[in-house]
Amino acid sequence: MRVAPAGAPVPARRLLPWALLAAVLMGLTLTRTVDHDESQYVAATVLAAHGLMPYRDFAYLQGPLQPLLFAPIAWAAGAWTWPTLRLVNAVLGALTIAFVHRAARRLGAAPRAAAAAAGLMLCCDILLFSIGVARNDALPAALFAAALVVMTRLRGGAATRGSALLTGLLLGAAAAAKVSYALPAIAYGVWALAAPRRHRPLWLILGAVPPALLVAWCWWTAPEGFLFGVFHFPADAPAEYYAGHPWKLSLAAKLVDSLKFLALGPALVALAFVIGRGRMRALAPLLFACAVAALAPQPTWRQYWLPFLPPLFIALALAWHRRPPGRNWRIAFGITAAAGLAPSVAALVTANGMSLGEAMRTSAAIRAAMDRAGVTGPIATLSPQFLPATGRLPDADFATGPFYFRSRHLLDPAAESRLHLLSHARPHLSAHWALVGGEGPRTSGNPDLDAALARAAGGPRTPVPGTGFQLVRVEQPPSRTR
Repeated sequence: MRVAPAGAPVPARRLLPWALLAAVLMGLTLTRTVDHDESQYVAATVLAAHGLMPYRDFAYLQGPLQPLLFAPIAWAAGAWTWPTLRLVNAVLGALTIAFVHRAARRLGAAPRAAAAAAGLMLCCDILLFSIGVARNDALPAALFAAALVVMTRLRGGAATRGSALLTGLLLGAAAAAKVSYALPAIAYGVWALAAPRRHRPLWLILGAVPPALLVAWCWWTAPEGFLFGVFHFPADAPAEYYAGHPWKLSLAAKLVDSLKFLALGPALVALAFVIGRGRMRALAPLLFACAVAALAPQPTWRQYWLPFLPPLFIALALAWHRRPPGRNWRIAFGITAAAGLAPSVAALVTANGMSLGEAMRTSAAIRAAMDRAGVTGPIATLSPQFLPATGRLPDADFATGPFYFRSRHLLDPAAESRLHLLSHARPHLSAHWALVGGEGPRTSGNPDLDAALARAAGGPRTPVPGTGFQLVRVEQPPSRTR
């Protein structure tokens, strides 16, 4: 199998398709409806842009890299922070696909095979959702896929010091953005230790030092907040939230959901094709680690399978190159590709929910209402993604959007106060104003939680015309200190 030269530059004309892909994905992300998952990521990035630190100054339920790395973007974007973060994720999604294509080519896959694999990966709903909203999935996926490109140097011989350093940096950064990427990073590290002359594990470890130091510093500045946000909340919150629906946390539900997510796109067929062609061996450790990372959380959601896609579709390109699929396989790929595109197409056609354009118009209406009411200071809200366009910051107690507020007994009152958190069971507001309402399932995630926040505020309510939101003055004086 011919290996592309490791240092060969990419001609400018070959970048055009990827630029067009990025433009298409950017257009799609601007039309995707609002998802309440975006709330904590927009809020964290905005607060970081104003000099606040995750875990120390506000709660954050993920690894620390993304809000700190994206903070300058939010500072520059100002009122347009929310759509800008979506656009950045779309570009990162295009880069992820481009890196998969590049890695496959450098491993010797023919242009047609590499292009087919990249195109099929694009048709996975797992990918399209993850890069279509302002979540924290696109950044680590792009970093991981870039690491896979650097790893392909091993096909033509041993890693250089520079490639080992860069691989460690990229894998470490991916893990610092989302902890699930630590498993494939560890898997590669173990693989490197098994063949030290070829992989240069010492230089690999040195490359991972900068992101590791960032994580260690965040832990050192706020150990309790860091451990709760990164480990305890993801482990404990689902059991409380789904206490009335135990089946959702069962192994059977996990398997059914995983098969469904993989089948909404060509991933499941690609896996069967790769196994059938015997082309998993080289990437098997990474695929296994990514599968474990996807299955470990309770419950398993589609975005958890995103790390699995880059090594899978690189393996698909190699298997396709070795023996192209026959008619039946091509039909299966075509059907599942259509299935993967269907949710995104349906979202465009039906417009079921609040579009981003409508959300920005809603933000403008909220800003006008706040200006008329003389609203100043941080705002208590379960929909903090609407606030950047208003020129107001979210109250630090609500930096996680609805995700901690919906809990009941995860922390005692003293711990909540230390960690800048509020649950709807003990909503003692420090802010002077609250923003409640909207379209519950798409903003706060649950209109009952907005009602609880409004009751906690207790003051007069001022409707924001044409939006479904209400401004509520908090009756009691601030009861908690920062």
